[in-house]
Amino acid sequence: MKEGIHPETYRLVAFKDMSNEDVFITRSCCTTKETITVDGVEYPLYKLEISNTSHPFYTGKVKIVDTAGRVDMFYQRYKSRKK
Repeated sequence: MKEGIHPETYRLVAFKDMSNEDVFITRSCCTTKETITVDGVEYPLYKLEISNTSHPFYTGKVKIVDTAGRVDMFYQRYKSRKK
């Protein structure tokens, strides 16, 4: 690997999927403001809206995640085009 292009601040970070409360721990250099305790160890917490445990591609389930009414806005915009 090239020297000097990778960050020096890699550490263990807990990522939490907010749609199903799943938590996984991996190394990252993302900045966080919150912490979480997992198995008695405190980790920096990064919240995700969707991860591989809730994404329809990986789960095989169709699920509409509506953040801020985007799906309703889409239906309102294109409802007149129904045949």
